[in-house]
Amino acid sequence: KRGKNAAPISPIALEAVKRIDALFGIERDINGLVSDERLQRRQESRLIATELEAWMRAERARLSRSSPVAEPIDYMLKRWEGFTTFLGDGRICLTNNAAERALRGFALGRKAWLFAGSDRGADRAAFMATLINTAKLNGIDPQAWLADVLACIADTPITQIEDLLPWNWSLLTAAADKAA
Repeated sequence: KRGKNAAPISPIALEAVKRIDALFGIERDINGLVSDERLQRRQESRLIATELEAWMRAERARLSRSSPVAEPIDYMLKRWEGFTTFLGDGRICLTNNAAERALRGFALGRKAWLFAGSDRGADRAAFMATLINTAKLNGIDPQAWLADVLACIADTPITQIEDLLPWNWSLLTAAADKAA
């Protein structure tokens, strides 16, 4: 029990957290690896997830509908496929923390952006914020990327526009640096 009025912690909930924490432990170990290596190392995670699902289904079968842990177990089991998506793709993280951090600035600036001037102004602000955050997520200086893209976009054939996207631009910059 935590605090004077807190409900007792369920042993089932504690066990679930312990098992899920094992998945997070593996993710901490593989953080920063390239996606292929992450996928390979997640085989242990797949085993833990399979055991977790079987355990949760067995525990849920023993619980009554009114049990306080029945609802969270049902919630997770209904979303099991989405939860385990990370096991099949090394690019996907177990959590959405990176996306949450990326959106934090928007949440903090919500009041400041309330009056964008018009719907069109708000659309433009959202478009620019998307470009800037995409560049940041790809490890690129947004100002340098935007300056370069704006300088050369008029002369870029429509068939090569994709080369200017942040995830392609860094590759082009590295190739240009090697050539120079």
